[in-house]
Amino acid sequence: MHLDPQRRAWWLKTLVQWHWISSAVCLVGLALFAVTGITLNHASQIGAEPVVTNRQAQLPDALKARLAAEAEGKTGKSPVPDELARWLATDLGVAAAGKTAEWNDGEIYLSLPRPGGDAWASVDFADGKVEYEKTDRGWVSWLNDLHKGRNTGPVWTWFIDVFAVACFVFAVTGLLLLQFHAQRRPSTWPLVGLGLLVPVLLALLFIH
Repeated sequence: MHLDPQRRAWWLKTLVQWHWISSAVCLVGLALFAVTGITLNHASQIGAEPVVTNRQAQLPDALKARLAAEAEGKTGKSPVPDELARWLATDLGVAAAGKTAEWNDGEIYLSLPRPGGDAWASVDFADGKVEYEKTDRGWVSWLNDLHKGRNTGPVWTWFIDVFAVACFVFAVTGLLLLQFHAQRRPSTWPLVGLGLLVPVLLALLFIH
């Protein structure tokens, strides 16, 4: 860049500041996503034995009667009743508040997907039988789901978006700093070009 010394110094100071700030913000995230990129790429080679937990319970008679009347003839998707959600949280540790369940004439099925596993609960209002099953596929699967944002909720989704912006700022400021120093480092642009050329060639030649 051909700038007068004072303006050049200001740009360098500003870019370096944004470069280190963005690197600090995304440092841990970059390490996490780099590691989980490897684990995702070799998911079939990383064995994990799922751990399945199954619990059964019985609705109290008074609660069963109230919910049975509400569930009669009801089909399709509908929110879990607050009273049932409180009982599930207290007796089974199931977070059902605000969730939507499948209703089928006196019975509901609640899908509870989670990072690194799965879970579901069913309630039969005719006999009051409640069943809950949770599958845990291990911490590697949990980290992989964090990488993909799978079943992680809106807060983690926002984190990924902010992290992506920080990575973009880190990359752009790094590129501009390369531009500033390229004149004294002749290998700068050949290396940048190689970093672009290698993935493009691999994609064109080996991805069908």
